[in-house]
Amino acid sequence: MADANEPGPEGKRHLVSNNVSYPAIKSINLEECRAEKSYKLTVEQKPSSIPKRRQELLKWNGWGYRDSKFVVNKNGHVEFTGERYRLSNTVMPALRDWMINTVGISLEHQQPAQPELTAADIVAPIVNEGFLEDMQRTGISFTDDPQDRLFRAHGHTLHEVFILREGKFKRIPDLVLWPVSHKQVQTVVELCSKHNVVIIPFGGGTSVSGALECPENEKRMIVSLDTSQMTKILWIDEKNLTACFECGIVGQDLERRLAEKGYCTGHEPDSIEFSSVGGWVATRASGMKKNIYGNIEDLVVHVKVVTPRGVISRNCQVPRISAGPDIQQFILGSEGTLGVVTEVIMKIRPLPECQKYGSVVFPNFEKGVDCLREISRQRSAPASIRLMDNEQFQFGHALNPEVKSVLASFVEGFKKLYITRIKGFDLQNISVATLLFEGTKEEVANQEKRVYEIAAQFGGIPGGEENGLRGYMLTYVIAYIRDIGFDYYIVAESFETSVPWDRVLDLCRNVKDRLIRECKERGVQFPPYATCRVTQMYDAGACVYFYFGFNYRGVGNPVKLYEDIEMCAREEILANGGSISHHHGVGKVRKRWLGQTISEPGLGMLRAVKQYLDPKNIFGNNNLMIDSKL
Repeated sequence: MADANEPGPEGKRHLVSNNVSYPAIKSINLEECRAEKSYKLTVEQKPSSIPKRRQELLKWNGWGYRDSKFVVNKNGHVEFTGERYRLSNTVMPALRDWMINTVGISLEHQQPAQPELTAADIVAPIVNEGFLEDMQRTGISFTDDPQDRLFRAHGHTLHEVFILREGKFKRIPDLVLWPVSHKQVQTVVELCSKHNVVIIPFGGGTSVSGALECPENEKRMIVSLDTSQMTKILWIDEKNLTACFECGIVGQDLERRLAEKGYCTGHEPDSIEFSSVGGWVATRASGMKKNIYGNIEDLVVHVKVVTPRGVISRNCQVPRISAGPDIQQFILGSEGTLGVVTEVIMKIRPLPECQKYGSVVFPNFEKGVDCLREISRQRSAPASIRLMDNEQFQFGHALNPEVKSVLASFVEGFKKLYITRIKGFDLQNISVATLLFEGTKEEVANQEKRVYEIAAQFGGIPGGEENGLRGYMLTYVIAYIRDIGFDYYIVAESFETSVPWDRVLDLCRNVKDRLIRECKERGVQFPPYATCRVTQMYDAGACVYFYFGFNYRGVGNPVKLYEDIEMCAREEILANGGSISHHHGVGKVRKRWLGQTISEPGLGMLRAVKQYLDPKNIFGNNNLMIDSKL
């Protein structure tokens, strides 16, 4: 056998075995490989749906678009304004009575929000002159405009929005920066490290964990690093079914532009209109269609992160790797404490051939949960399935638009007759699941058949495609309901958890009971609204989403009262085997429970990583409780 290290006949090295000669393996230059475009689609770059000055399109003191909101019209009925949603420009005659009967709203008692804050109302910025001088030489866009600073000082917790409506923030960012590339982010981080300036990354601003709030005792200059100008789809790889996105692209733009090429990521959180790819990674997000496409941790192939120590980036883009602990897992869920996510490579899929909605009506919530658990056990879950308890069903029913024809009225009456008299269901107990099927026509047909067969075993009956479609479309509108609640002395919030299957029913019942009991004991005069739904399914458990609100007329400091009651609900969740969060993250709101959740050694690991990557605490937003011992 010849020496494998000896040159072959033409001076080229060969590997020789059993008299068969193989050409030597050519080493791969990764940069050359990445530069090869023959199998990668380039994508036309388009402006973001959200403008640079966000306040021109979005509400400054509430959720969503300025032209979309619930209002009480001159006839005393509630309608939803605008043209953006399926429910837009429609009147909901049952909603007023629902609000009166459920949470005691009185249309005679209105609490208008304070007028839009002016520059005189907004705290003056702290200025680091050396940093500003260096920034001016970079060509990176920045501003100290008070309205731009205020808009990036908060997310959408009850606490933050209430301050916008009735108070003032004690601390907001001193400067807003708009880098346009990974390289410019590197420059910003280097300058902030040099001048000891704090960075708070800002993506879509949809946080509900207090993650964007500035620490009140921070004396250093704080800059909001707004990623909204980093919106490119850098490439689409059709062979490997991956795509590379800049961090600031929002979900609606990402999916729309991928669809033009015939692809999707399938990641659709409820905040998809406004939340960004970088934010999905930083918060360890989940989408409603995770049953097919996976959560963000399942979709991410590679992330590039700029830290004060340098850029974190793997040297290969492989589907899986065993190279020690996965450093990307430190980034997923890091909530802006370690660095800025600048580029994300994600899996993509061809657009589904068929998409179909559906719904199932169950005699009660317990039967619905049992059905979902069986669907999960049999691995028969559609793209999405969401189960509402009766209180949430009643709310959804109150959002029905006015009936405008005799035929529509007859159909609705027949449906009610069928459910109540023929099937014997009690409208005060029923539970409804909304369904979304995706795949080929054959796959969707098979999914439908199996899901409805399983549902029938638990007393479930099909509720129609229209109800399913409407249920999912309402997802985007429900976020607007809190703003009209504020107008009539209602404080409300949502929170979520994940829990093993055998604890779902106990947790749902006990948390709702605890919320009602705490309200009564603390002097809330009107019955609170406490409801839940099961929104995500796993082999070992589910995600449960709670909505909670109450009328605070006659009660002082309603936000503090709400937060105290929700804290009790969190304790109840943990006592019933639930997690501190499923997809909202930790931020500042839930960080008190992080050590209890991951153990003190686990918390120590996070602090050690933070100490190494960011010894000056440049990313000093004080999320996750990992800055406290630096």
